[in-house]
Amino acid sequence: MNLLAKYVSLRKILNKIMTPQAIFFDIDGTLVSFKTKSIPESNKTAIKLLKDKDVKVFISTGRAFYDIDNLEDLIFDGYITSNGSYCYDSKGNIIVQNLVSKESLNKLALYLEEKPLPCAFETKKGNFINYVDDTILSMYKLVNIPVPIIRPVSEIIEYDVLQLCAFIDLQREIELLSILTDCNGSRWHPSFMDINAKNCCKATGIDVFMTHFGFKLENTMAFGDGGNDISMLKHAAIGVAMSNATDEVKAVADYVTTSVDDDGIIKALKHFNVL
Repeated sequence: MNLLAKYVSLRKILNKIMTPQAIFFDIDGTLVSFKTKSIPESNKTAIKLLKDKDVKVFISTGRAFYDIDNLEDLIFDGYITSNGSYCYDSKGNIIVQNLVSKESLNKLALYLEEKPLPCAFETKKGNFINYVDDTILSMYKLVNIPVPIIRPVSEIIEYDVLQLCAFIDLQREIELLSILTDCNGSRWHPSFMDINAKNCCKATGIDVFMTHFGFKLENTMAFGDGGNDISMLKHAAIGVAMSNATDEVKAVADYVTTSVDDDGIIKALKHFNVL
């Protein structure tokens, strides 16, 4: 066994006996079912039991803060939204916000004039998009979010933009990110890419709340199922992928649990003796 394999094996052993101080949950496909558009009862029970044990619980999502409308009556200690661009606590206090630069927005506007494509903008004033097609309609139906308001790009980029959602394939992703040099991209669906300010992701959101609340990275745990969860699953002491996750996501996880519709979260928490 080489040194790397020994390290991975030791980490997994330590993870099994670790008592988490903070756990981070993706929403869609992790905490909330794509099938039912609701939170399974087992997930509600898990959150309640964790809070009873004084474990801090956090949301970590690609959704904008105003699109978090499916958590029912569950209250979390903090919220990582727009893939780490906008983080706030349970009282609504903003901990950090990282906007897409005006330079990148101007470059994007020029790019869209030459090579049109649907692009949604998560701004502090709401969601906007340059135009809508069938792909857009199906994607927003999948996550049960209203289709953004259509407005000209020249108008939208005057707002404070937290995140872009470009509906492009992998080839155009490379091209677009070569132009938006102070941004990075992530995917949780093959139809589109989330674009955020450079070095802004769900992992940086974990660090924001580590600093704010004072817990340690070795006492963290994270659950996710999409490409935008990869940074978070790699960063947390224990990264758990749902079985409905892609192979790429599962490959970076410490553990793969069952799907959101098969009580995956509470099963993983019991596997690691957290509950």
